[in-house]
Amino acid sequence: MAETLDGQYACPTMRPMSSERPQHDLDASAQGLRIAVVVSKYNWEITGALLDGAESAFESMGGSASDLTVIHVPGAFELPALVGVCVRSGRYDGVVALGCLVRGETVHDRVIADSAAHALASLSATTGIPVGFGLLTTDTFEQAKARCGGAKGNKGDDAMRACIETRAAIGSVVPRGGFGFNK
Repeated sequence: MAETLDGQYACPTMRPMSSERPQHDLDASAQGLRIAVVVSKYNWEITGALLDGAESAFESMGGSASDLTVIHVPGAFELPALVGVCVRSGRYDGVVALGCLVRGETVHDRVIADSAAHALASLSATTGIPVGFGLLTTDTFEQAKARCGGAKGNKGDDAMRACIETRAAIGSVVPRGGFGFNK
């Protein structure tokens, strides 16, 4: 662990989550980008609203509806399989994964959340294709509703913007078509 200036030890991964809304790169554009959205059908009341947010963000950032592909999967556990197919296909500049897990009586939701999060991060890191993470992991259904267009914003919107901004950042380092990226 790292020692802080006041002599205390701090684990950098154990900071409290910020409640601030993310600041988005206003220069990032979806124009000409081909994006896939892989969305879980489980908890559709929530994931459908996340999808609405992602689609709205894509269009507001200059994307064309014809460049957006939506793929439905049964649940959150299936997200990495289809995201993996998308990132390896060479057809997409980025992929957004959307799902919703609400804590239950067992640890089943945590097992799925952990495996999906690790797999999605690994796919993005190993392929260089950005994966927007829009998998809600909440304690209650009310918390999920607050994050799909309620008081806490829309995490589908946030995931799409993060995907597009990451693609723009990658493009500033590696031009489109270079280093195996989509042409």
